[in-house]
Amino acid sequence: MKYNVIVVGSGPGGYVAAIRASQLGLKTAIVEREALGGICLNWGCIPTKALLKSAEVFNYLSHAEDFGIKVKGADADLEAVIKRSRTVAEGMSKGVQFLMKKNKIDVIMGSGRLARGKKVEVTDEKGTVTTYEGEHIILATGARAKALPNIPIDGKKVIEYRKAMVPEKLPKSLVVIGAGAIGVEFAYFYNAMGTKVTVIEFLEQGLVPREDHEVSKELKRQFTKSGIDVLGNTAVEKVDTTGKTITVTAKDRKTGNITEIKCDLVLSAAGVASNLENLGLETLGIKTERDKVLVNEWYETNVGGIYAIGDITEGPALAHVASAEGIICVEKIAGHHPEPLDYGNLPACTFSQPEIASVGMTENQAKEAGIDIKVGKFPFTASGKAKAVGHPEGFVKLIFDSKYGEILGAHMIGHGVTDMIAEIVLARKLEATGMELIKTVHPHPTMSEAIMEAAAAAYGEVIHL
Repeated sequence: MKYNVIVVGSGPGGYVAAIRASQLGLKTAIVEREALGGICLNWGCIPTKALLKSAEVFNYLSHAEDFGIKVKGADADLEAVIKRSRTVAEGMSKGVQFLMKKNKIDVIMGSGRLARGKKVEVTDEKGTVTTYEGEHIILATGARAKALPNIPIDGKKVIEYRKAMVPEKLPKSLVVIGAGAIGVEFAYFYNAMGTKVTVIEFLEQGLVPREDHEVSKELKRQFTKSGIDVLGNTAVEKVDTTGKTITVTAKDRKTGNITEIKCDLVLSAAGVASNLENLGLETLGIKTERDKVLVNEWYETNVGGIYAIGDITEGPALAHVASAEGIICVEKIAGHHPEPLDYGNLPACTFSQPEIASVGMTENQAKEAGIDIKVGKFPFTASGKAKAVGHPEGFVKLIFDSKYGEILGAHMIGHGVTDMIAEIVLARKLEATGMELIKTVHPHPTMSEAIMEAAAAAYGEVIHL
């Protein structure tokens, strides 16, 4: 029962760390209380994308005549849509099982808790406790939906994202509280499937409040066009679930005006909370701040040999960030010399329609930092590929340092942009300049040409505007 590395949690941080540890010759075990792949593969990233694809296909069928095709009687079968999503998730989880076997990683099912002497006590579903010893223990327990104090989640009238993925029936009306990636994606899905959706966001910018202000404005325009009501800079004062319908009382934070919204269902999507309970952190004296474990640049806690990665640490709660942290952590454990993660060059993606992708500084952040900048923007209305595929909405916006041509940030909204952002992430890592982006030949006709054109727009050399 002794291992070089024990990983607690098998999400995209945990299972990736375990695989890398095994590749580096370390005897490895992974502890999981529910299903391999964690929230991401089972209840987050992957199955939500399956739901969103079904919504996109249904939307295509509803507008098939725009493409010269007549479709009669298209109808969304909610049960089949959910079944497909769950099948995709189950397949991915089985894929992780295969990877564990392939890499000779011991899978221990149960809830893990730290014990003194670099040990993990695992309680299985029968209540049996087994103790395992590890030279290095990595905590990767992820996060769950955050409950707001004045909005109790009862799982029936007020739900969180897991329930939102498997509704028994489509509500006629839905209020989404929170307009980050989770809220926006579910708002798109339910609206596309025929539900009347209202989105309420506390922060002033409204939709996707951490994105560039022009991206937020464009998404609101597209959501409004599709029939979604958006209330930004608005606080939810009360959610009354006592009647047949739910009454959400919201207050405009600028004017003080009160709005009452009647709906059938409320989705609380106001962020996530770290899973730190019952981990035994206090037993070992591991330091935390708010609901985050404090770690160094190699993800080691104040207790030697105990590490934490992913959503339970200060970095952004993103699957690809957790994976990157897990790899760096394990490579350091194995005696390698990895580079610390550059948290200023991490892509973020939102998979609504239109999609959103970004990296680096927003225009406002660059200005607030006192940097003299060049900004280039290219709308997809001027893109031949975007026009041809029926998605002329959105744009690519690039921000450069005027003096050196450094790419400070990229902000995209439009069809397929989540598959385009990696070009800018790589360009920033390699310290490419705006002029180098302009001189990089992009294939035609593609959506990615907008990157080259946006760079050219910043330098007054744009061709197709």
